[in-house]
Amino acid sequence: MPDVHSLVNDFLIKLKKRKIEGSLATAKQTAELIRSVISAQRVPYTNQAGALIDAVKAVGEQLIAANPVELAVGNIVRRVLHIIREEDLSLTTAAVAGLNMSTVSDDEDDDRDNHPVLSAAVVAAAARSTLRPPSLQMLLEDIPDAAAVPRTSSSGGDSEEKTKSADKSSRSRRLKHDVIEAVNELIQDIGTCHEQIAEQAVEHIHHNEVILTLGSSRTVLEFLCAAKEKKRSFRVFVAEGAPRYQGHLLARELVARGLQTTLITDSAVFAMISRVNMVIVGAHAVMANGGVIAPVGLNMVALAAQRHAVPFVVLAGSHKLCPLYPHNPEVLFNELRSPSELLDFGEFSDCMDFGSGTASSLLQVVNPTFDYVPPKLVSLFITDTGGHNPSYVYRLIADYYSADDLVVQRRPAIGS
Repeated sequence: MPDVHSLVNDFLIKLKKRKIEGSLATAKQTAELIRSVISAQRVPYTNQAGALIDAVKAVGEQLIAANPVELAVGNIVRRVLHIIREEDLSLTTAAVAGLNMSTVSDDEDDDRDNHPVLSAAVVAAAARSTLRPPSLQMLLEDIPDAAAVPRTSSSGGDSEEKTKSADKSSRSRRLKHDVIEAVNELIQDIGTCHEQIAEQAVEHIHHNEVILTLGSSRTVLEFLCAAKEKKRSFRVFVAEGAPRYQGHLLARELVARGLQTTLITDSAVFAMISRVNMVIVGAHAVMANGGVIAPVGLNMVALAAQRHAVPFVVLAGSHKLCPLYPHNPEVLFNELRSPSELLDFGEFSDCMDFGSGTASSLLQVVNPTFDYVPPKLVSLFITDTGGHNPSYVYRLIADYYSADDLVVQRRPAIGS
């Protein structure tokens, strides 16, 4: 079995050097790495969920710092933390409820006064406190003898102690097992999000429509091709997405799959938008307020669509839903790419020379990677769970994330 520290270091290098292309690949590899971390983590008898959370946060903090622009890394770390909390809550509720049932099944006439039944409030309070001292095991061990089965003999007492020890070990293994199973389901969902989104294409694309998109997105490609497979006849306008010209790649793929495609320049979007029935684009991340971090140029497309009352539809897998807001300090909003994508240094070398008596170049080149599209410009989000309005994004985020994990930071050590 490979060393977990080596796996983490190798992945950190890939993130820092930007060797992983795309949010889906990044999210999937992040989930696989955290699964390995959880699998290798030794879980103590006390505060099991806390030990797993600390291990995931320790690794997650490094991963997020390695590439803060790739928000999918932080999303997956927070998703796994939420999974740990949910699985621990489920096991705790089941354990306390089991004690409640065993108490009720005792001799009610003799033990009703001495063996009080745990109320629903006690069960809920115990469940909420599982991630804080006292831990689950301490909680169960501190329950008075009323929850225990009366001893009939010395051999019965020995059997009870063995059963209690076995149950404790079983709960330890089960929490870890359930978390790993849930992470496996998350990895599977990430891998199939394109297909789940594409299945909804026939509900949104109709005959003889004109669709506009910008740049290249595998989600958009599969979505359009799925509509074509359902015998929908439509045309696609593809803005080329300068300066990387990813739209050229998408146009080639669409033509190869038999779709009528027209390639246009980015500056022609406003001139062509009046002929368009719908704008369908991908996203880098969807923020908690419903805003979208998307490839550069999409804000211009969204403004043109709003001006001509054209629906602006964003396709995004659930791994792109970010629980942070654009103004949060944890969000690194953008990064600048190399000026060589815009200019040939050989032809512009004279402009790049430093001016006399100045400390900077006379020509500055700015090449941002992303745009921000505010939620008021978005008509609909289509995710692997269905179509949602921008105002509904916060509900989706509440299902996937815990408020305690918005800032991924390890708890300070006692005495430090």
